[in-house]
Amino acid sequence: MLSGMLRDEGYAVDVATDGQRGLHLGLTRQYDVLVVDRRLPVLDGLDLLTRLRSRAVRTPVLLLTAMGTVHDRVDGLDAGADDYLVKPFEIDELSARLRALCRRALDGTDVLRIGSGHLYVGHREVELADGERVPLTAREFALLWVLASRPDTVYPRAELRRMVFQEAPASSIVDTYVYYLRRKLGRRVVRTVRGLGYRLGAL
Repeated sequence: MLSGMLRDEGYAVDVATDGQRGLHLGLTRQYDVLVVDRRLPVLDGLDLLTRLRSRAVRTPVLLLTAMGTVHDRVDGLDAGADDYLVKPFEIDELSARLRALCRRALDGTDVLRIGSGHLYVGHREVELADGERVPLTAREFALLWVLASRPDTVYPRAELRRMVFQEAPASSIVDTYVYYLRRKLGRRVVRTVRGLGYRLGAL
């Protein structure tokens, strides 16, 4: 019913019936807003939200739940939710809250500098010095976000794997995504510090 209502209002909607599927969609696709049920099978809504935020997914999130105590709301907001709506709710209120979250995302896009370019958090894009914008995948973005957030820090491969690629079995995945970033943004965007790991470079 909810997905049908949102489609009637002009939204393109993906539905995940469990938290694991929701995590996959949140990491691999780009959304204007996420509606997350607190009680999901396989992976709880709070765990889902925490994992998305740990991978630098900054998409606005509205938690939708029957758990409405002050403690529950605080837990949700502390986990990274932008808004919290308790069941039962009015459809008009949900629609208004979603519109507000979408506006906030457009008006408050975070930006990090990378040399002469910029990393646009809300859109998972890098703007080059000549104004060209290059879209990134969720994992490319998460890796670059970690490096750009602390540009003077050298990260060992093991730490980057833990922070960005928790479910990946191969340690070489960090090198693979550094290669992807360099292919899209130039070889200088990530610096190799021999024997130590990687740090942010420049565009």
